[in-house]
Amino acid sequence: MSQHRSLKGASTIAARRNVLKRFERVELLKKRGQWKESQKVLGLPKTKPDV
Repeated sequence: MSQHRSLKGASTIAARRNVLKRFERVELLKKRGQWKESQKVLGLPKTKPDV
């Protein structure tokens, strides 16, 4: 019996993610200089990943 193509491993998926996790957004904001240390991690501004 063969395996369905949608169940293949994540290593075969090469699509670029357009949604970042919270810690990735904080790192990106720090890199851009838009992050203040007193800022809360809830309610972060929307960020697009760097190309």
